[in-house]
Amino acid sequence: MAHNSVENLNRYNHIVYGLQEQVHKLEKQIKEVEQFYQSTADALQNGFQSKDEKPPKMPLKRASEEMQNEVMRHFSKILTEITQHKWVWPFLEPVDVKGLGLHDYYQVIKKPMDFSTIRRKIKAKDHSRYKNVREIYEDVRLIFMNAMTYNNEKDDIYVMAKTLLEKFEKKWLNLLPKVDKAESELSKEEADEQLNKKLAQEATYANRATGLSAELSKVETALRNLKSTLISQCRKLSGPEKIILVNGFAQLSEDNLTKALQIIIENDPNFKPTDEIPILDIEAQSDYTLWRLYMLVKQTLDEGKNLITHEDSMEENKHNAKRRKIE
Repeated sequence: MAHNSVENLNRYNHIVYGLQEQVHKLEKQIKEVEQFYQSTADALQNGFQSKDEKPPKMPLKRASEEMQNEVMRHFSKILTEITQHKWVWPFLEPVDVKGLGLHDYYQVIKKPMDFSTIRRKIKAKDHSRYKNVREIYEDVRLIFMNAMTYNNEKDDIYVMAKTLLEKFEKKWLNLLPKVDKAESELSKEEADEQLNKKLAQEATYANRATGLSAELSKVETALRNLKSTLISQCRKLSGPEKIILVNGFAQLSEDNLTKALQIIIENDPNFKPTDEIPILDIEAQSDYTLWRLYMLVKQTLDEGKNLITHEDSMEENKHNAKRRKIE
């Protein structure tokens, strides 16, 4: 390295730090992609009968919409016929509980209903609006059931309610096949929409995965280029630097000694320490390997930790260092 090695080292450390931050961000995004595929794999698999089956395509116009409109037209006719019957007048407006002195009405009837309320809910623009024709059917039926619940069987209101309910149920049964068909078509379309939504999400995440792969490849290339640059700028260790490496190596803890051996193995796959205390041939290592070992030792010495506590004298330490033959 040149005389400005410290400045270069700081610059390279900054580059490495930036690459590490980029890798961390990419790893987070990769985890999100993996979680998406993990959470949707079963749902997507269950959505197809076979691997060769193509995903369903939504029609340009929802078939269920026209079917629902037709059902509603028929039901409106039924509603008109019932509300025009001569016996319907007691059920057109809410029960006048106070005026009729029905003090226990709300104790017996938990959900009052009448045709004016139904009309209002049909025309409503907020959350109170009916979601489907079955909800209207339930409320119409509730009108008559309330009257039959509160009144005795011999009362005129009871008889009127029972008669109208029977007429209404008969007309409803005739309409019911169309209601079932429209609901079935709606359910199918909603299932198809949900499946298509998941497929669209899968395509999005597939594109993200491709992009992330490309970004990781760029990071890998940058690291290789940085390594090549560092290797090309490596000079031979000076005498004092060799002394620091030798003496410091002798003080490395077991963990840091393992790191040092890993550095050697990375650049010399054929290296295999055979002794409990590894004996290294300094001439067999490249300048790049020596510099990495030197930086590890120097960092450990600067931090003042992960060092072996010796009770031997300084002369004995030097003797041990020579035995290791570390440059």
